[in-house]
Amino acid sequence: MPFDSTGKISFDHIYTAPDPRPFYGTLRRVGYEIPQLAKPYFEKLIAEHHAEQPTVLDVGCSYGVNAALRRCDTTMDGLYRHYTDPEVLALDHTRLVEADRARVGGPGGARFYGLDASAPALEYALSAGFLDEAIHADFERHEPDSAQRKLLDDVDLVVSTGCVGYVTEKTLQRIARGSRPWMAHFVLRMFSYQPVADRLAELGYDTAAVGGVFRQRRFASAEEQAQILGTLTAAGVDPAGLESEGWLYARLYVSRPDGAAADLAAALESSEEEGTP
Repeated sequence: MPFDSTGKISFDHIYTAPDPRPFYGTLRRVGYEIPQLAKPYFEKLIAEHHAEQPTVLDVGCSYGVNAALRRCDTTMDGLYRHYTDPEVLALDHTRLVEADRARVGGPGGARFYGLDASAPALEYALSAGFLDEAIHADFERHEPDSAQRKLLDDVDLVVSTGCVGYVTEKTLQRIARGSRPWMAHFVLRMFSYQPVADRLAELGYDTAAVGGVFRQRRFASAEEQAQILGTLTAAGVDPAGLESEGWLYARLYVSRPDGAAADLAAALESSEEEGTP
C-alpha cells in the first residue's frame, strides 16, 4: 500500500466502495478499534448535553461507523463479523442495505449527521439508516454553502475518531461558527490539537484533554511503524511504551464554548471503559 504525507499507510481506496465490506475487511486485519474505545465517551457526552435529543455531527464519518455502533447496539468486533460473514459477502447491494436497515434500532436519544469527502460512504450510511443527514463536503477548501450551513446550525455535538490532523482547524472553525457545538475529538499523538484549540478560542471556546491514551490500530508494516516513530520524535513526542510497541495511539480532547471544558473532560473520564495505557 502507498504511504501518505504523514508516513501512514494510505487506506483511501477503502472509503470509495459502494458499501462498507472492503472497509471492514481491511481494517479488521490491523485491529482498528478506536471507535469502540470512543463509544462510552460519546455516550457520556450525549448524556451530559442539555438538549433533549442532541444532534451529533461525526466528522470523517466514512460509512457511519460511530453511529452504527450506537444504533445497531453493537461493537467493532460485531461489525467485523457481520461484514466479513460469507453470507453477507454474497449479498447484492440492495439486500445488504436491507439487512443493515434491519439491524438499526439501538439506543435513541440523539440524531446523527455525518460529514465526509466520500460520497459513496455517505450514501451508504444514509441508505442503511445509520445517519439522519449527510454533508458531502471539503471544508478545508470551501466554506459551507447555504444548505450545509443550515444543517450545521442544528448541531449540538461534534465528534471524530481519527480525522483531526488531516482535517484541520479550518474545518472545525467553519463548523463551530453557527451553533457553537461542544466538541470531542480523538487525535493521533503524531498530530497536535493546539492549532484547533487556538482557532476555536477565537470563537470563545476553551479546551481540555481527557486523561489516558487510546489505541487506534496496529501498524500495517514495520516500514509504517518506522516512519511514524520518526514523525513522533520530530514532533517531540516520546513513543516509548506506546507506538514503539506496535500500535498507533490517540488522545481525547474536548472543546466547549462556555468555559467548562475541564468539567466536561472530568465527566468523560468517569466513563465505564478507559483508554488503554
